[in-house]
Amino acid sequence: MMDERAPNMAKLARPLLRPPRTAFQLSAVESSMKQTTTRRAGLAALAFAAFGALAAPAAAQTQPIKVKVFIAAMFEIGENTGDRAGEFQHWYERYWKASQPHEVKGALKPVFCNSDGVCGSVLGMGKVNSSSSMQAILLDPAYDFSQAYFVLSGVAGTPPSRGTIGDVSWGSWLVDYDLGHRWAPEEGKPGEPVFMPRKGYESYRVFQLNPVLVNWAVKLGSGVNLQDSDSAKQYRMRYPDKKAQAAPSVQVGTHMTGDTFFHGPGLSKEAQYMAKLYGADDYVITEMEAAAITLVIKRQFGTDRIMSLRGAVNFDQGNPNETTLQHLDPAPGQTAGGFAETVANVAAVGSKVVDHIVADWPVWQKGVPPLPAK
Repeated sequence: MMDERAPNMAKLARPLLRPPRTAFQLSAVESSMKQTTTRRAGLAALAFAAFGALAAPAAAQTQPIKVKVFIAAMFEIGENTGDRAGEFQHWYERYWKASQPHEVKGALKPVFCNSDGVCGSVLGMGKVNSSSSMQAILLDPAYDFSQAYFVLSGVAGTPPSRGTIGDVSWGSWLVDYDLGHRWAPEEGKPGEPVFMPRKGYESYRVFQLNPVLVNWAVKLGSGVNLQDSDSAKQYRMRYPDKKAQAAPSVQVGTHMTGDTFFHGPGLSKEAQYMAKLYGADDYVITEMEAAAITLVIKRQFGTDRIMSLRGAVNFDQGNPNETTLQHLDPAPGQTAGGFAETVANVAAVGSKVVDHIVADWPVWQKGVPPLPAK
């Protein structure tokens, strides 16, 4: 029996035939398509222009901060202002009280910057702690350090034959105290050093800082009236050395960087031996960060714009009437004193250099200028 739908299905299966378009119709279709394409292109151009107008302010806001001077401190005791000052507080109160903190991934503490391009942060104590913070900050795209100067600041110890409590010292050389070989004194020859340098560390165990920049720093900071305290004055008299008994002043010499808080006349003598072994100036400061931070900066920007600034808050050994352990663990009331005055001195001396660089930035941004003729 035949399906009654077959004829209809056959009709549906036949292709629909349309009469060919006339030339006039083809022309009209092409014209319509061109108009549509033109309208779409115009709308796309308007949208792109509008997006560009909206994006331009955002792009301007993301331009990195041109850092002129970066000030590094290693610790703060409490808050950045209003309580007992550590290494950062006097810098903060001078430059960043009106600034907002910027968190940097990998850094210990936030970075602060003012409108003059002076930035700073607390990096942390010790070589690994401080240098890892410095690396994180240098790699943050929010900042442009290509022309920046660096002030690596903090407190430190000094040998009584070379300095005193309250001194402010600019580093001419930085020496890493830890890189090399050591052995127990009884395992070597009596009276000889127990340190030997190791081959392979030559490029990062000692740094000579830019002598012209160091001389600028000494020149600009030498006129500052340094603070002192009665307790520090009395404490100095326990030492027979003339340098130890002197009033605070601005000094210059080698800063010895060691994670080990070395102490006593024997290790102080060894530090002086290392400085001479490497061809550096007299060892005058013992600290824990500068050489490591300098290596991080050097690998990206060199060392020509780095300054190491330290204030002496203790002697690196006891007086002749006490043992090294007694000096490390003094009885109540037997400490050196002068800490508050020293951290104030560091910022007072260092700010003279910072302010001078910023005020004369068209000259300093090109590099360290020669000292003026006397």
